[in-house]
Amino acid sequence: MTKIPVAILGATGSVGQKFVELLADHPWFEIVAVCASERSVGKPYREAASWFSAAPLPPRIGAMMVSPCEPTSEYRIAFSGLDSSVAGEIETTFAKAGCFVLSNSKNHRMDVDVPLLIPEVNPDHLELVRMQNFGKGAIITNPNCSTIGLVMALKPLMDAFGLEAVSVVTMQALSGAGYPGVSSLDILDNVVPFIGGEEAKVETEPLKILGARRENCIENAVIKMSASCNRVAVLDGHLECASVKLSRQALADELIAAWRGFTSEAQALELPMAPLHPIYYFDEEKFPQPRLHRNLDKGMATCVGRLRPCGVLDYKFVLLSHNTIRGAAGGAILNAELLVKKGYL
Repeated sequence: MTKIPVAILGATGSVGQKFVELLADHPWFEIVAVCASERSVGKPYREAASWFSAAPLPPRIGAMMVSPCEPTSEYRIAFSGLDSSVAGEIETTFAKAGCFVLSNSKNHRMDVDVPLLIPEVNPDHLELVRMQNFGKGAIITNPNCSTIGLVMALKPLMDAFGLEAVSVVTMQALSGAGYPGVSSLDILDNVVPFIGGEEAKVETEPLKILGARRENCIENAVIKMSASCNRVAVLDGHLECASVKLSRQALADELIAAWRGFTSEAQALELPMAPLHPIYYFDEEKFPQPRLHRNLDKGMATCVGRLRPCGVLDYKFVLLSHNTIRGAAGGAILNAELLVKKGYL
């Protein structure tokens, strides 16, 4: 197929760099513009971006001149890694100009006509773009980086047994704070038990994602949610300890079978960024671990383990997902793949 030209907004930041890394050799998309703030405009990308990925910067992208965050007719898809302080207005401008904006920012996530999308969980929510008033453009968001892994683990349980309540404690990697992120003096020999705004996102976003699509809106799922979010000294990979109350009784083996048997439209459509298996369950009592399992299946899978009875709810378990791949750039790219494959473009 002829590759689809795309732009990256906020290309010099941490999420923007991950977009560059993942899109550099993508079979469907070709980067034709890297956009950033005024202080970077007009510079070669290799000079404007303090490249910190382990993967080398592709020379073609490094030689590109950074453009302002203003839409052009050169592309129809824009991947946004913009900071939330500026993302809302810029993303709206691009959508009104006819672009499909795949956003990693929080600004539009809870808008009633904007899909908060995980292709394995709620692909039908993509239909909301037809309700948007942007003409030929649209905004599609991916959830918070902690929400994605959690909801991936909850979806098979909700479908099979129903969910009444969820309590989760997150141990979130440093890369989730962006660059330069958390000071080493704050995180070394320490755990920071607060991430601004994070707990509210983890408690509200799953309800929209797991909700039912009605004619022109999403009817939120009715689940009691409680979240406590912590920053820990791990580079990549959010580990979460979850407890769930099911709507009907189930054996532990039934929960494990639900996770291991889970698949979705993203796998059936063979989308390039889709993991071969959305969920991996580990029998080993010390798994999953960020250092060992965050990159499993292109960094797009959710790893689950340590299922056991919970003395307060029904069951408790541990889950892990890669926050900058599945939880950010990779998730947005997978959303774009679904958008293209389903013919919305």
